[in-house]
Amino acid sequence: TVQGPWAQRLREHCSVRNLGEPSWQDVSDRRGKRTAWSSIVLIQGAQYYARYWYAGERLEQAREDAAEVALRQLTGFTRPGQEPPPA
Repeated sequence: TVQGPWAQRLREHCSVRNLGEPSWQDVSDRRGKRTAWSSIVLIQGAQYYARYWYAGERLEQAREDAAEVALRQLTGFTRPGQEPPPA
């Protein structure tokens, strides 16, 4: 289970608005000898992609990045520095 603060806020938002439980899908991209990782949050069939790619040991950050993107899109608070409202 994704545990970070953005993921928790996203879960609360989805619960209050009856959107169901968000789920994460991790994706990888082979880059030479290394593999880059990112994440996608799925909410009622909609996909919200993390903005960045991460090293494998930072996969949790990719999940949090995707959760932040999803929460910002769902609330309309898309500009950096704008804090989405609590659920």
